[in-house]
Amino acid sequence: MSLLYASEPVQFNSAAPSCDCLAHVYGNAADHPDRERRYPSDMSDAEWAAVRPLLPVPAWLQGRGGQPEGYCHRQLLDAIRYLVAGGISWRAMPVDFPDWGRVYAFFRRWREHGLIAEFHDRLRGRVREREGREAEPTAGIIDAQSVKTAA
Repeated sequence: MSLLYASEPVQFNSAAPSCDCLAHVYGNAADHPDRERRYPSDMSDAEWAAVRPLLPVPAWLQGRGGQPEGYCHRQLLDAIRYLVAGGISWRAMPVDFPDWGRVYAFFRRWREHGLIAEFHDRLRGRVREREGREAEPTAGIIDAQSVKTAA
């Protein structure tokens, strides 16, 4: 996917947005309270700054229909990170995150469209470039192990 989350700086609708995700930028997250960052799995501001430009542009922003997101993408990603780090079930999501059904719908939509794998590939490419390597790996290693069984 060649389009990024937001290619240019945008003006905020509110005077003091809590973050620069599109839901806050366009004022759609106003009815959802901001949450205090309290879990070790929550993204730091530096992590969010690195992740934000890699997010895909929503269809509604490209004029392809749909409705603007009503939930903060940073909160949704924090909820998914919490779930993965803690190994909990979707329904056991703490109440300070968006509703588990909303988080799951967000995750499922990204998974079905292949965006989870693409997001991973983008992050891997950035890490490799920061280390002075090519964005795409050029070699792979396969390791096989022999296991002896009882006769």
